[in-house]
Amino acid sequence: MRNVEIKAYVQNLNALLQKAKALGNSEVQIIKQDDTFFNIPQGRLKLRKFEEGNAELIYYDRPDIEGPKMSSYEKSSICKESVNSLYSVLEKALGTKIVVRKVRRLFMVGQTRVHVDSVEDLGDFLELEVVLKPDQPAEEGEKIALDLMSKLEVNKEDLISNAYADLLNK
Repeated sequence: MRNVEIKAYVQNLNALLQKAKALGNSEVQIIKQDDTFFNIPQGRLKLRKFEEGNAELIYYDRPDIEGPKMSSYEKSSICKESVNSLYSVLEKALGTKIVVRKVRRLFMVGQTRVHVDSVEDLGDFLELEVVLKPDQPAEEGEKIALDLMSKLEVNKEDLISNAYADLLNK
């Protein structure tokens, strides 16, 4: 699975939420997430726990650059009965790097997931994930991301290159 994504600081949360809602083709979803990152030699591995008790195990690899960037990922859904035992195995085998807690507001705009994230101890962020179709070139995803950046009035100086986990570690 692949997507093109950007991440940026949010300067005016209310204005951004209004713009995202106007562009969206679905109702906003509010999702509470706790992402536990594990120590691995390449890419990132996280166990994303949801408020309902279920989780996803997600591995992804992307360059730490500002602006649109290609991300390759794999994920697996975990039923709530298995979350604690899986966490225990991963923690013992790999060690925990950091936990990122956030409230995500998810808007769908075409093939793009627009995330407006309030991250504990960090602040508010925008993340665009243009989900690429199997045969769709990355360049098309970059164009979509840049167009949405413009429509959402995201300034280039607000772009960030790192994951929330990296920002919390600083």
